[in-house]
Amino acid sequence: MKKNTILMCCFILISLIGCKTTPSKSAEEMKKEKFQIYLCFGQSNMEGSATIEEQDKTVNPRFKMMPTMDCADFDRKQGQWYDAVPPLSQCWAGLSPADYFGRTMLEKLPEDITIGVISVAIGGCDIRLFDKNSYQDYTDIYPEAWFGDKIKAYGGNPYARLIEMAKLAQKEGVIKGILLHQGETNQDDEQWPNYVKTVYENMLADLSLDANDVPLLAGEVVGEDQEGVCASMNPIINTLPDFISTAHVISSKGCTVREDHVHFNAAGVRELGKRYAEKMLFLEGIK
Repeated sequence: MKKNTILMCCFILISLIGCKTTPSKSAEEMKKEKFQIYLCFGQSNMEGSATIEEQDKTVNPRFKMMPTMDCADFDRKQGQWYDAVPPLSQCWAGLSPADYFGRTMLEKLPEDITIGVISVAIGGCDIRLFDKNSYQDYTDIYPEAWFGDKIKAYGGNPYARLIEMAKLAQKEGVIKGILLHQGETNQDDEQWPNYVKTVYENMLADLSLDANDVPLLAGEVVGEDQEGVCASMNPIINTLPDFISTAHVISSKGCTVREDHVHFNAAGVRELGKRYAEKMLFLEGIK
């Protein structure tokens, strides 16, 4: 009887251990998880409107960027990885929140982690330019050539270009989050959170991502404390988590601005980028 009891206990123990066993990850999967990728989109502040200063030109080689268009001035080819020396979007752009997002992330992450960013942003665009089903209705918001040329540089479809590059990146790494800075062109439009929700959900579906694994971080525009021209948009931006449970709003309070009171200056952009990173690190459980 005693022997049977011992055998039964051993059987139960083995069964319990077996239930908790999970398939081991392959070396390739483990390597991909160490390359964390973030998608960035929006309008001029995300595009990069702040002056790139000398201190911004040196980056940790573990911080990478994938150009979303060819850039002869920087000897960059679309769809390849390079050290994330600004600009991170178009060749003619400036400093953006993505710059100091990546730098701040690496300050707190293990040394075997690499951060990669992919940015598609167009100054002056309506958020619906990123809606894959209606983007063609928003390609002529500004009749001037500068606006049309920016869209043409993305093959006429900025959203499709972002998804194309993201799929390339997924072969080497894991998409961990999406960074958005947009709202000035949609100022006071209370439907903006719904527009963002559509774009976010399309991104998740097109890239086979789970919202619980890929949060959306959305930054406020220049606020009232900086006499922001579009500050009235911030209360609407702050309702985004009511529409998207995995969305988080990044405060712009105290982030200094350029003379137009629409765009952040270099110091303001650096601070805003750090705040995006601090929120992402918090969500990852890293203090």
